[in-house]
Amino acid sequence: MKKGILDLLKGRFLVSEDSVKNWRFILFISILAVIMISSAHHADKKVHELAKINNEVLELRSEFVDVRTKVQQVKLESNVTSQVAASGLRPSLIPPKKIMVAKKK
Repeated sequence: MKKGILDLLKGRFLVSEDSVKNWRFILFISILAVIMISSAHHADKKVHELAKINNEVLELRSEFVDVRTKVQQVKLESNVTSQVAASGLRPSLIPPKKIMVAKKK
């Protein structure tokens, strides 16, 4: 038991006769570690990108609400009447009449 631990600490398993098998395994584990680290970095990058896009969506939504409120204020009849009054236009005092068209058979 003590000899096995000392051999492991000294690295004799890397230079023994069957060390090729050990080196292949170490290389395989190293490649898997690199792939795992790369995958984690890509996932973190996507999470940050998603958070940034969500913030942009929230900003654009609030901007949309602001613009929609301004448009509704501009479309009010009182605002339209006051803006076109300078041109000499005023609202009609006679209500509009509905024209009914009979269908031909």
